[in-house]
Amino acid sequence: MTKESSKAPPLYPKTHLLAASGIAALLSLALLVFPSSDVEAKKTTLSLELESPAEQLTQDQDAAEAVQATNVTAASPFAQIDNNAEAAQAEKGPVVEEKKAPTHREVIVAKGDTLSTLFEKVGLPATSVHEVLASDKQAKQFSQLKHGQKLVFELTADGQLASLHSKVSDLETITLTKNDKGYAFNRITAKPTVRSTYAHGVINSSLSQSAARAGLSHSLTMDMASVFGYDVDFAQDIRQGDEFDVIYEQKFVNGKAVGNGPILSARFTNRGKTYTAVRYTNKQGNSSYYTADGNSMRKAFIRTPVDFARISSKFSMGRKHPILNKIRAHKGVDYAAPRGTPIKAAGDGKVLLAGRRGGYGNTVIIQHGNTYRTLYGHMQGFAKGIKTGGSVKQGQVIGYIGTTGLSTGPHLHYEFQVNGVHVDPLGQKVAMADPISKAERTRFMAQSQPLMARMDQEKATMLASKR
Repeated sequence: MTKESSKAPPLYPKTHLLAASGIAALLSLALLVFPSSDVEAKKTTLSLELESPAEQLTQDQDAAEAVQATNVTAASPFAQIDNNAEAAQAEKGPVVEEKKAPTHREVIVAKGDTLSTLFEKVGLPATSVHEVLASDKQAKQFSQLKHGQKLVFELTADGQLASLHSKVSDLETITLTKNDKGYAFNRITAKPTVRSTYAHGVINSSLSQSAARAGLSHSLTMDMASVFGYDVDFAQDIRQGDEFDVIYEQKFVNGKAVGNGPILSARFTNRGKTYTAVRYTNKQGNSSYYTADGNSMRKAFIRTPVDFARISSKFSMGRKHPILNKIRAHKGVDYAAPRGTPIKAAGDGKVLLAGRRGGYGNTVIIQHGNTYRTLYGHMQGFAKGIKTGGSVKQGQVIGYIGTTGLSTGPHLHYEFQVNGVHVDPLGQKVAMADPISKAERTRFMAQSQPLMARMDQEKATMLASKR
């Protein structure tokens, strides 16, 4: 192929080339000045604020101080607390010394505590105890401490005793308050709300356990045994299945039960026989218990001089003595019970002896009128006020179970004589006391009948709820 045959690029006039260059320049300028919508939508603006050299220096110094403060805090854990306290005080203003307020202190009586040790616990000197006890005759009650009792002290700003008070019971509080003459004693007694409460129980093992399950306190159980003690021998007559109903007073303060009052009415079924009792206060203000129809519950003698004791030996004319080891008449009844158990006088009378008597040990002998005499042997000791020549009332505590004299263990040896002859006290029939007088019978029945009806209703409701 010859050079002439190669195809050469087309030739354009010079004027055309200049015109094309101009148009291209105008288009480029237009694109720069007026961007397309797509390009404008993707455009991002960044706002950067640059710090001046002075501002940067200040921040560097702040950062250094912060690091130093951190190091100080790590070295001393109280530094931050002090700084906070200073900052808080700076906001409150200048420091003002506050006057100390009286101090309130409460202490609970522990085993071995005395009033002196309690005063020491609150920072009071021993001289304060003597000052308090000497301030008033009744102030000595503060020294009669019980385990768990709380004493509240109020101290003055200089640590002196301002007042002292203690809750003796749920109903009674005693207080000593400082005055110009020393201390003033005050007794505050709350007046309780009294309601009547019903209880029912069936005896499975013992009266005390059954009564406790029924909600009766120990003192109420003892009262019930005392009320029926003329007819029921609680040492040997109680049987499984015996039952009782009781209506008694219960005391409340601010809705809380704080104690019990007397038994208002009761019913006791023993071996299928039912006994009733109603408490009645006559127009002279004397209270006693009568059967529901008005006969007196009180007899000349109570059947058992020791409550809930066990008969360990009965009346016998041919018993072998456990210590002398020979046949010797046992002219009384032995009641075994824990040492210290109270012993009661079987009836009103005059004390012929309160002292030692041979194998009987510590003994009390009581003469009841011209016909009857009772003897109580092996006592641990005598009750306060019991002495030869004195007088006693039926049911009064005369001494306590012991094991003095010829005795193998703690028990009461009880003898009963009629016109100088020993008789079996368990079989001795006793006389009835006077019934309700005719003048008061209508008033008595107006109290007795509603109480008996309520016991019937309460018992029926209780049994129905258990079905």
